[in-house]
Amino acid sequence: MTVIALSARRSSLASFENAYAVAIQLRENTGVDQFVVRTDNPIQPFRVSRCRPHHPESLLALVA
Repeated sequence: MTVIALSARRSSLASFENAYAVAIQLRENTGVDQFVVRTDNPIQPFRVSRCRPHHPESLLALVA
């Protein structure tokens, strides 16, 4: 298993709070529901998607 050391800036940008803020902005701009998804990727632990997550990802928040 490889251990990846992340910078403080990357940790901030890749946080749940940042992903949620992006989801809110996208919802306001597009009018489309957004999902905040947890991934298994340590570089990008959260992402925003218009589609429901599939295994192994899990849903953390729905911005409707």
